[in-house]
Amino acid sequence: MNYLPMMTHQSLDDAVAIRQGRGVTLRQFLADVNHIRQLLRPGQHLLNTCQDRYHFMVGLAAAMVAGKTSLLPSTYTTESVKKIVDFAPDLFCIGDDGNDMGFPYLAFPIALPDAPVDSSPTIPRLDESLPVAYVFTSGSTGIPVPHLKTWGDLVHSVRAEAQRLGLLDGRTYTVVGTVPPQHMYGFESTILMVWQCAGIIATERYFYPADIYAGISSVARPRVLISTPVHLRSMLATDMPLPSVDLLLSATAPLTRDLAANAEARFCSELLEIYGSTETGVVATRRTSQTKEWHLLPELSWMTKGDRIRIQGGHLQQAMAVGDAIEIVDEQHFLLYGRTEDLVNIAGKRSSISHLNHQLTSVSGVLDGVFFMPDESGDGRVTRLVAFAVAPDLDVEIIIERLKQCVDPAFIPRPLKIVDSLPRNTTGKISREALKAMVGALIGNEERSSEIL
Repeated sequence: MNYLPMMTHQSLDDAVAIRQGRGVTLRQFLADVNHIRQLLRPGQHLLNTCQDRYHFMVGLAAAMVAGKTSLLPSTYTTESVKKIVDFAPDLFCIGDDGNDMGFPYLAFPIALPDAPVDSSPTIPRLDESLPVAYVFTSGSTGIPVPHLKTWGDLVHSVRAEAQRLGLLDGRTYTVVGTVPPQHMYGFESTILMVWQCAGIIATERYFYPADIYAGISSVARPRVLISTPVHLRSMLATDMPLPSVDLLLSATAPLTRDLAANAEARFCSELLEIYGSTETGVVATRRTSQTKEWHLLPELSWMTKGDRIRIQGGHLQQAMAVGDAIEIVDEQHFLLYGRTEDLVNIAGKRSSISHLNHQLTSVSGVLDGVFFMPDESGDGRVTRLVAFAVAPDLDVEIIIERLKQCVDPAFIPRPLKIVDSLPRNTTGKISREALKAMVGALIGNEERSSEIL
């Protein structure tokens, strides 16, 4: 067996987190982990719903030390929770929001005892085969699916990420995150990577531009912002001067080159995008303002099997099929065209939902937008794309006319509906279930209107 340290901090007095403006030392963190470990309920599977990032990482570490496996869904819809309970009927929950969801619940203590100053706990070393977590897909293309992550896989993945991002240069970086730790991106980049590069985690949950601004400004440099296109767009839409960061990271959906360049100018920092998935973890990066090409992490390589392209090596125990339409440029670089499930074919013409979404949100005055392809009706009628746009100052006809300038007529949405907001989750994604509900409501309203007329 091979054992790897939970964290790479060198001194028990090193800060590992910042909570409400105060540093939390490694000594206190290990004491908190031991305290929570003793409170854990029976059962192998732990659903960690903690919203406070420090509570989450203490609960995660306590479960790891106790040999339990965390369950990390990125959404908590009724359907996704039911699937999780079916998957792990012995589960119990640790949370700090009081929502027990009907199964055994451990409320994270409001206060934890101070660690004795003369205590000398040791950093746990864990078997690399330890099953740390089942991380669930987002459900944006269907029902969430669990994927097991072992300690060795996770450590090798996040250390390769930290190396590529330049975070192993000996400096202590503070990470501010807008993405929840239950999501694979947030799990790796705001928790595990920070553990493995001896960094500091800012624990507050940031969502609105003013909160993100305050969170970044409250921590010392060097500092890193781990974010998403949705959050970046909301910050760039404000007139406030944005605080400088030493690295800006984005994932969950591709950025446009213009948005990336604007973000770099406003944050005075290089912006790197991460490419990966729940199945694979982080596998590539790119500097979007400079290139369209993605660069694989070290030790990863391509292989083809049948008509599928797979990634192998590095932290992957086996070759993993790529769920996106890509073009291999060379052994280390590729171009991304969107998810294979994302492709739509209408009247013999092909496009991708992500490309159409990009065209919609590029229309001046459209603050947010999404296309959706409903399920086939089964009655022989042609299924048409539907789109929703957040555009308070535009009319539908104006948006359609501008789309016609860059989108083939086959992909013009029928209908397009202007809405106040889209049901995005905390990572900026929208589940297929939520979109189907919006389309159902839209069709129902149209039918009622026709009856009135």
